[in-house]
Amino acid sequence: MLIRQGHERNEQIDRKLASCLAAIAGALNAAAFYAVGFFSANMTGNISIFSDHIAVGAWISALFYLAIIVTFILGAAVSTLLINAGRRRNINAIYAYSILTEGILLAILGCADLWLLGEWRAPVLVIGLAFLMGLQNAVVTRISNARVRTTHISGMATDVGIELGMMFDILRGRERPSEAQHDRAKLLLHVQTILAFLFGGILGVLVYRSAGGLLLIATAALLLAIAMAGIFRVRQQRVQA
Repeated sequence: MLIRQGHERNEQIDRKLASCLAAIAGALNAAAFYAVGFFSANMTGNISIFSDHIAVGAWISALFYLAIIVTFILGAAVSTLLINAGRRRNINAIYAYSILTEGILLAILGCADLWLLGEWRAPVLVIGLAFLMGLQNAVVTRISNARVRTTHISGMATDVGIELGMMFDILRGRERPSEAQHDRAKLLLHVQTILAFLFGGILGVLVYRSAGGLLLIATAALLLAIAMAGIFRVRQQRVQA
């Protein structure tokens, strides 16, 4: 999932990556909202609320939403710098190392969520997840040439509507049927990603209700397992070569 890039990837690899990471992102986003009432990756909503608070003069609340937005962008920027540095050094597993970094930081955040009490818990959880969601989304965007997004749904829901419209026109003979297979593959990818995000969110809230911050540690373990699988695969390829 985390080795091949761009045109070297096939539809099956993209769907597998989208399902795994979208489910994790959905679990984390929904659990964070359940726990503290904020979204860590919904930049459309966060910017809308930021503008609303600016308009009514709620400056302190506005600054917090601005911090979420800036931190998400910072996470994507750090991910890009890490990936660029790895590619310049021909590190084939750089995307896996990026997800490994996310897993380690998420485990630390999970420990903080278990130990922090009072007024510090909400901002640390939300800001921390915003950074990690920005990092993750940049990784999957870069490795898939923007075919896969895992931390938010608006763009994918739009794409589902576009592909449904295209398929309807193909059935009516208004568009070329040669594109039908490609459109079906894109539709399947986006629908599968949305469903993974949905079911991940449901499971995330259920687990967080019973285990709290252990959810973050469990999802960190999943990220570490996904990343290590990619790293070991690259090492095996080097040995075989």
